Amino acid sequence: MWLCKKFWRCFLVGWWFLLACYPVVGWGNTFNERLVSAALERTEHTVIYNGKYVAIDYPNGDVPAYMGVCTDVVIRTYRALNIDLQRLVHEDMRTAFERYPSKRIWGLNRPDKNIDHRRVPNLQAFFTRHGITLPKSTDPKSYLPGDIVTWMLPHNAPHVGIVTNKISSKTGHPLIVHNIGFGPKLNDMLFDYTITGHYRYGPKNNTAVQ
Repeated sequence: MWLCKKFWRCFLVGWWFLLACYPVVGWGNTFNERLVSAALERTEHTVIYNGKYVAIDYPNGDVPAYMGVCTDVVIRTYRALNIDLQRLVHEDMRTAFERYPSKRIWGLNRPDKNIDHRRVPNLQAFFTRHGITLPKSTDPKSYLPGDIVTWMLPHNAPHVGIVTNKISSKTGHPLIVHNIGFGPKLNDMLFDYTITGHYRYGPKNNTAVQ
């Protein structure tokens, strides 16, 4: 009996040591989980809603940190994971400008690395071309952490946000990180406006990230 108890004591101590020394695979290890963490971190920043045209560096250019719009939340979130949407969108537009709505909407005849990636319709075109386009479902379970969603707000204003792993206790809907005019916020607003796009974009499901 004494040997049996000693065996189990050593067995349990050994397992405890293994668990303590080796990381357990869990939240924060996959790309989408890290993307969500980066998106949630954006809500800790004070940002004045301002979408004015600004000449910025290239690549990895950004408007001043104190300003931004909905697209800047997405751009800065991906950039935290070393994915530069400014460069990726610009390079794609240089080779396939006609696949983007820049001429139809803004009357442009060539790419503009200062602003193209900061426009929702251009991001939609890019995610459609290089990510996974998903159904615009009314089922909240269809929207997974890290998914990108676009909406049309009143007065035909396009909007974009990132789905998180946080769930509303009132509606059961996943909460969204976005900037609708008050800086980056975490809100229960997935179905508040007409959904115009649903995308999944990351290293394992796109053709643009290098």
